[in-house]
Amino acid sequence: MKVMVTGSGGREHALAWRVIQSSTVEKVFVVPGNAGTALDEGIENVDIDVMDIADQISFAITNGIDLTIIGPEAPLVAGAVDQFTAAGLRCFGPGKSAAQLEGSKTFTKNFLKKYDIPTAAYGSFDDVERAVDYARTMDLPQVIKADGLAAGKGVVIAHSHTEAEKTIRDMLTGNRFGEAGSRVVIEEFLRGEEASFTVIADGTRFLPFASSQDHKAIRNGDKGPNTGGMGAYSPAPVVTDAVHERIVNRIIQPTIDGMRMEGHPYTGFLYAGLMIDDAGNPFVIEYNCRFGDPETQPVMLRMQSDLAELCNHAIDGQLEGQRITFVPEAALTVVMAAGGYPDVYDRGDVIEGLEDVVNGKVFHAGTRLENGRVVTNGGRVLGVTSLGGTVSEAHRRAYGIVGQIQYRDRYCRTDIGYRAIERESRLV
Repeated sequence: MKVMVTGSGGREHALAWRVIQSSTVEKVFVVPGNAGTALDEGIENVDIDVMDIADQISFAITNGIDLTIIGPEAPLVAGAVDQFTAAGLRCFGPGKSAAQLEGSKTFTKNFLKKYDIPTAAYGSFDDVERAVDYARTMDLPQVIKADGLAAGKGVVIAHSHTEAEKTIRDMLTGNRFGEAGSRVVIEEFLRGEEASFTVIADGTRFLPFASSQDHKAIRNGDKGPNTGGMGAYSPAPVVTDAVHERIVNRIIQPTIDGMRMEGHPYTGFLYAGLMIDDAGNPFVIEYNCRFGDPETQPVMLRMQSDLAELCNHAIDGQLEGQRITFVPEAALTVVMAAGGYPDVYDRGDVIEGLEDVVNGKVFHAGTRLENGRVVTNGGRVLGVTSLGGTVSEAHRRAYGIVGQIQYRDRYCRTDIGYRAIERESRLV
C-alpha cells in the first residue's frame, strides 16, 4: 500500500513515521514534508503546496496512492477530503461540514450548548461595541478567541477589562488575525488542569488514543504568550480512569452522536482540548479536526497499533471491534524552537548533532535540507521525543538529546512534564 500524508510539521512527520511501520505499507509520500521526512527510510517528500488540493489529487491518481491522510487543519476546513472523495480516492479526515468544529469556534460553542456538553460560558460577536459591552460584564480573567483558524495563536487571556477591549478591537477592526478574526468568542476563564484527548472516529463509533498534555505558553511555568505548543507528554496523569470515563460519556460520545444527527457525520481524528477541574470534571476548551501538535509525537512513539489500518477501518465505518494499543512507558516531547518564536525569528541556521541521537526520536517541524545539511525553516524546529518508565525518566532522556543538538539562537522550555514529575515525586 502507498500512503500520502499532507503537511510539513512535527505532527505530519510523526504520522508518516508511524504509518511506515505498517507491514502493509511500502512507501509514504509527504506533501510537502520537511528535512526529517526526507531523511527517514521509506518516506519521500513531494513538492506540492499543502493547500494545492488539485495537484495532490493528480499526484495520488498518477502514483497509485491507496490512502491519503490530511494532516493540518486548513485543508480539512477547506474541504480537502470531500475533493479527494469526489475524485474516487480514499482520504482520511473529516469533510468540510464536520471540520467546522475547528473552523468556527462559534459553531462549536453553539453545538456544545445545544447538546449540553460541558464548556465555558461564552458570547460570540462580530460587532465591536456589543463585544466590548459583553466583556465588561464578565469576571476576570477572561478568554478572547478569534473565531476562525489562527495557527494556534488566536487566543488571548485578558487580565483586565482594558486589555480585553484592546484585544477585541485589535481582532475585529485591526485585522490582527485577518478573516479568522472577523468574529470573536469571549469566554469565562476555566480553572483546573488541561489535558488533550484524541479519538479516531468513523462517523458512528470511535476509539480513544492515549491521553496527553500540551504546554502552550512560551516560557517555563506556563508563562508568556501562547504558541502552537512547546512540548507534550503522554499519558496525562490528570486523566484517571474515572476522568477518562467522564470524557467519553459526557463529551466525546455526545459530540459524535450530535454531529451525526446534525448531518455532519465525523470521520477522522478528533482532538478535544480539555480543562479538568479539581473535582475531576472535564470541560471542552476547544475542538481540533486533526491530531494535536506536538501531542502527536509522544502518542505516536507509544503507539503499537497499525495506524494505516485504523484509518482505513474508519473510512469504511468499521471501527467496531478494533483496538488501539500503546507501550506502558511514558513519552515526552521537547519542542526546540528558533529564538524569537512566536514572534520574529531567523531561518536557515545549520542544525548540528542530529546524527548522534540515541534513546529517542527527533521529529522535524520547521526544517529543510540545504546542500545536504539540515537547516531551520520555522518557529518550532524540532520535537525531541523519548520514552521512559516514568515521565521523569522520559524527561531526562529527552533533555539529554536536546543538549546534543545545536543551532544558532535555539530555544526551548526546560520544564516540560513538570506537573507529572511533581506527582511522581510525591509518590516516592
